[in-house]
Amino acid sequence: MKIKVKNLGALKQAEFTLGELTIICGGNNTGKTYATYALFGFLFTWRQILAIEINDDNIQQLLADGVIHLDIQEYVKQAEQIVFKACQVYTQQLPQIFAAQAKRFKKTEFQVNLDIKNITLASQFQSTLGSANVELFSMTKREDSRELVVTLLVEKEKAKIPNEIIKQTIADALKHIIFDEIIPRPFIASAERTGAAIFRKELNFARNRLLEQMGKSNNNINPMQLLFKAYQDYALPIKTNVDFTRELETIVKKSSFIAEEHPDILADFADIIGGQYTVTRNDELYYEPNGKRLKLSMDESSSAVRSLLDIGFYLKHEAQIGDLLMIDEPELNLHPENQRRVARLFARLVNLGIKVFITTHSDYIIKELNTLIMLNHDKPHLKRVAEEEGYREVELISSNKIKVYIAEEAGSTKTNKCQTLTPADIDPEMGIEARSFDTTIETMNRIQESIVWGQD
Repeated sequence: MKIKVKNLGALKQAEFTLGELTIICGGNNTGKTYATYALFGFLFTWRQILAIEINDDNIQQLLADGVIHLDIQEYVKQAEQIVFKACQVYTQQLPQIFAAQAKRFKKTEFQVNLDIKNITLASQFQSTLGSANVELFSMTKREDSRELVVTLLVEKEKAKIPNEIIKQTIADALKHIIFDEIIPRPFIASAERTGAAIFRKELNFARNRLLEQMGKSNNNINPMQLLFKAYQDYALPIKTNVDFTRELETIVKKSSFIAEEHPDILADFADIIGGQYTVTRNDELYYEPNGKRLKLSMDESSSAVRSLLDIGFYLKHEAQIGDLLMIDEPELNLHPENQRRVARLFARLVNLGIKVFITTHSDYIIKELNTLIMLNHDKPHLKRVAEEEGYREVELISSNKIKVYIAEEAGSTKTNKCQTLTPADIDPEMGIEARSFDTTIETMNRIQESIVWGQD
């Protein structure tokens, strides 16, 4: 998946390809978060904005004959144009995604290019459409078949569903079959996540705004209009963070594939935070430090515990193979040693089939990933170093799984210089060339050398 943007925040023109591990680094106010939020918004809303047209003739045939056979490949051929049009629609929605003024996005362009040639259809699909406890239609794609079979289950006269709803239902089935395997399910931990952890109960934005406005208004107020207005005040990634933390009592009832098949990852995570998160039946959230009979509320817990809250619950209760875990500044409030351990956690998740996307200012994370790349070779001395330093084979990562971009000003002349995302070189033996950090470190080293050795 390749993403192209123009005039998006600080980014005048940029493109980046989504890898199994994607990293955007660079200075403050260089467009990292804009790129992240824009991508998340598309991945979060694509089912609503992708439009697949179902011909009226198909519906008439279904009602007349009781069954239709749709060639899925005919819709696959249209996939590139479907996505292109969806991106145009999505670009118009960016002010709502960012909760910002529309004039900021007047010249913005956002485009996603999918690897259409390598689309893998869902192996099988089964769904029914019903009304009042009566099944009216069934939609089936059998394994190894390239047909979607839509069958009328009642007499035509009893199928009291508008044609447009039938069309939309069939289109939704085709979206699932064609695009689910190629567009990842996103989960985001925004940079504002620590605040959401503390005030999760109070941050019911819509409820608080609704109550406030209803208290000041007469009985003619439109609650749904106020509800919509309230949610427009916050960028979509922040809103989803708040919704996630507010729904923890329900979320903890689920169990991810990591909890079922890789509990050692959860043990490593618990070691990073030094304890466990718990949610009581009364929806109270606590942190329990290891080795202590103590329960701490989020405002009593460390900032590191709060910054990793969403990630911890995602790993234990939500994670699915094929997901895209997006984290804005994973190093927030973490000691350098824990930044290194988080980098190893990311590599482990990538090797299990979860894509990871981060923005970062952390030299420790980049250097630890370099170590994992450098150790990922079949050489006796590397195996010895890995064993001595406590690295496990499941944490080592191949350089071809990683994409790194530096948010910076680029261009050969003054006239064509602009803020963009520049791909960083990644050497299979030496790792990532993170000059965004190297320049600062070299400057600090030079100053300190002058202090120590500069005396006449």
